[in-house]
Amino acid sequence: MTQEPMRERRTATARELADRFGVSPRTVLRMVAEERAEYEGRSRQRRDQIVELHRQGLKGCEIARQLSVSAGLVSIRLKEARSAGVDLTRYAASGETHEQGA
Repeated sequence: MTQEPMRERRTATARELADRFGVSPRTVLRMVAEERAEYEGRSRQRRDQIVELHRQGLKGCEIARQLSVSAGLVSIRLKEARSAGVDLTRYAASGETHEQGA
């Protein structure tokens, strides 16, 4: 039984690495690809963070800046959450009350 090597996320494109090492981009992808389960776990965590920050009242561009993703990705993930029936109700800010007739 052989042990899989620990793979870190790459910071350069497959084309850049292929040119640097004299191999094809496909070889780079095959050698340094992130495990699917790890990718899906990171993606699920990011979706949860986007929903939580939205519930806290942050705007899409603020969420994007905080998570270092694009505003378009934030918009897409929130739209997917709405379609999936996730409650996106924002939390009441501290000190805010909804009193009737005062």
